[in-house]
Amino acid sequence: MPKDHGIGASPTRREDVRFLTGRGKYTDDIALQGQTYAVFARSQVANGVIKSIDTSEAEKMPGVLAVFTGEDFVDVGGNPAGWQINSRDGEPMKEPKRPVLAHGKVRHVGDAYAAVIAETEEQARDAAEAIVAEIDEQPAVVDMAAALKDGAPLVHDEIETNQCFDWGWIEDNRAATDEAIKNAPHVTTLELVNNRLVPNAMEPRASTADYDPGTGDYTLYTTSQNPHLTRLLISAFVLGIPENKLKVVAPDVGGGFGSKIYHYGEEALVLAAAKKIGRPVRWTASRSESFLTDAHGRDHVTKIELACEKDGTFIAFRTETMANVGAYLSNFSTATPTFLHGTLMAGNYAVPNVYVNVKAVFTNTAPVDAYRGAGRPEATYSLERVIDMAARELGIDPLEIRRKNFVQPDQFPFTSAAGLEYDTGDYGALVDKLEEMIDRKGFEARRKESEKNGKLRGLGVNTYIEACGIAPSNLVGVLGSRVGLYDAATVRVNATGNIAVMVGAHSHGQGHETAFPQVVADMLGIDENSVEIVHGDTSKIPFGMGTYGSRSLAVCGSAVVRATEKVINKGKKIAAHMLEASEADIEFTDGQFSVAGTDKSVGFGDVALKAYIPHDFPLEEVEPGLEETAFYDPANFTYPAGAYACEVEVDPETGKVTIERFAAADDFGNVINPMIVSGQVHGGLAQGIGQALLENTTYDADGQLISASYMDYAMPRADDVPFYSVDHSCQTPCTHNPLGVKGCGEAGAIGSPPSVVNAVIDALQSGGHTNVTHIDMPLTPSRVWSAMNS
Repeated sequence: MPKDHGIGASPTRREDVRFLTGRGKYTDDIALQGQTYAVFARSQVANGVIKSIDTSEAEKMPGVLAVFTGEDFVDVGGNPAGWQINSRDGEPMKEPKRPVLAHGKVRHVGDAYAAVIAETEEQARDAAEAIVAEIDEQPAVVDMAAALKDGAPLVHDEIETNQCFDWGWIEDNRAATDEAIKNAPHVTTLELVNNRLVPNAMEPRASTADYDPGTGDYTLYTTSQNPHLTRLLISAFVLGIPENKLKVVAPDVGGGFGSKIYHYGEEALVLAAAKKIGRPVRWTASRSESFLTDAHGRDHVTKIELACEKDGTFIAFRTETMANVGAYLSNFSTATPTFLHGTLMAGNYAVPNVYVNVKAVFTNTAPVDAYRGAGRPEATYSLERVIDMAARELGIDPLEIRRKNFVQPDQFPFTSAAGLEYDTGDYGALVDKLEEMIDRKGFEARRKESEKNGKLRGLGVNTYIEACGIAPSNLVGVLGSRVGLYDAATVRVNATGNIAVMVGAHSHGQGHETAFPQVVADMLGIDENSVEIVHGDTSKIPFGMGTYGSRSLAVCGSAVVRATEKVINKGKKIAAHMLEASEADIEFTDGQFSVAGTDKSVGFGDVALKAYIPHDFPLEEVEPGLEETAFYDPANFTYPAGAYACEVEVDPETGKVTIERFAAADDFGNVINPMIVSGQVHGGLAQGIGQALLENTTYDADGQLISASYMDYAMPRADDVPFYSVDHSCQTPCTHNPLGVKGCGEAGAIGSPPSVVNAVIDALQSGGHTNVTHIDMPLTPSRVWSAMNS
């Protein structure tokens, strides 16, 4: 029988009650007394020199309280990149300043150069339109290869290049990898594009700021996955507000997918404006602003080579990638194409040689940063597409070539050729489960049935591994991170026995308010409903590094475990006093403290009450109260893995691709709430399928975003995705966190794009289109039809 509570059970998400009944509280729902509104004037050209900005008419318009331009922020700091990356020759990356408002130049369409604060949003919008900016439009550079050519227009004149860095990993592997490929019996080469995406969270970004002149305290309500990081960046680098005078609150957040990890200039602007006018200031993005200014994802152009024996044994992978970072460096933009991507280029495989080269390139486009999976989807897509192509060239079954090269269970812990130490895994078991799920033996019959109906049917497979639980500090510090990536939790047991757990992680769809109480309740033997999760308010929670990289349970959840263990240990001291026994003889099981070998016991609730009524405590041994804090910094990443399969039908008359079946077998280690995990996988699969078939961010040669609305940017809808078959029963627990968890939030988005593309190529090949070996995403009907008819 499935469990009905605690770890491993699937209670319904308690937070969904307020979300589904319209009682969620988002940043735009927060209305402060005297609130005013901000609207930004944004560049309509991708590259231009600001000659003048005339705000005189705007300042005289009804309701206008203040107008800001970039000149008001010349003397403040810039928003820095979170990771320092050095080029192969040791030269530090180029790091131009990212200002609050553009001054001197605008560098992408949507770059804000002025802001109006007014009594109403309508008044602010009218005044923003009255600002007259003389901007001398310059030639823009959008294509990365063109940006690296001599004489290309410069995005940042002061650094005299459009190359941010030229990174190699692992540089010591370079010569051996080159030699291995040079002498290999077979080499498969593939050039591919990982298409740029717009995150499109349901809730647009929003920020509301307040300033108290009596105390000098600032409060920022904002749509953030990482409120402590936002506070740190604003305090230490951008505005210089003392950190103890700035409170950042991230209330309910309607999705982020990475795009709300970072600090944005709008947050600093509303804080500065609130102090200047002495009233709260609110800004809420329109969907058009979100398309133009939210950090985009992906955007890699890659050449990958796979060297192998004639029997399919892998010898080496070598990749060369150009990664677009857009007009400015965002907080994780330098980590995503390097250490979150290059270190995974060995995949699940015991390949002896790997070398990765990444050139990061500035262009006159919106900044590019982490998007669901952040580097791991890009690595998996390159690997799994070239492996599929090699299998076809060598006439080897696509699953068998992968099985042949897997790291085997008896090889763990295993250090990959890309430098990571995988702790546990059984990739063959995942493939066994996948084959069971997809009825592979029945595929040919299904293919023939499709052919009778005039359709081509294909089966695509892939396997993946990812590095999750973004940490540990000592490792990411070596890799260039400028912050630690630990997390923290405080477990506060009240006198009546109910519990508040303050966590550094932030929930924006992950179900923390359900899953974290399962952990605490399971450990304490109490009702989950007596445990409340507090998150998102820097004045209430311990310093933590937020939610991204599937780190919530692996890192913050482990901090919760450690803090709860401290509570139990103190409870034993109190129980020993109450039971007149030695602390060493106290055992704790199912909510009861008992004296070993006797029937003497006391319940957790009684101990909690006693902690706050310490009339007879030996105070030199036991302090009053029952509240503990723990910071947790893991020893390694966690390494979820999976095997995915997709079946498609292709209409040869139109090129339309229909996904008929999709199966995902994942190893997430121990699973706290199977229902939440399945939901996370479902969401990731939909996003990956969206990338594979529909979504594409497109700029024209002048840097104009021509996919700037849902009229031109195709998001997946319900009829674009199938009913998924998902399984996470193949569990090899993580060995270096107390929960044994690995992380699940990004898996679906990592494993689905190559599965879909592999399936479409298989369908076309089966229909006689043997010349079609690759089609770049998205595989729109036009692209597929053109490939078939080229």
